[in-house]
Amino acid sequence: MKGPKVSKVTQPWMEQASCRGANPDTFYPVSEDLAGPALKICASCPVREACLEYAIVARETEGVWGGTTEKERRRIIRLRRKSA
Repeated sequence: MKGPKVSKVTQPWMEQASCRGANPDTFYPVSEDLAGPALKICASCPVREACLEYAIVARETEGVWGGTTEKERRRIIRLRRKSA
């Protein structure tokens, strides 16, 4: 099993994130079926949109970011390309 890829980049909005101080493993589940706990934390996060936008721009390919899984972010990117 591979460990979480923890981003070393920090953004000002990260200080307000609901996940701050949480176990990073929660946000890097071994399968999307196990993403529930991370998605629950993201659901009430005040910086969820900033987090999602960061993940899309930075092309984060692993983990839960901004209340989305890797698969969901790929779909968002495809939809944005189609509408551009």
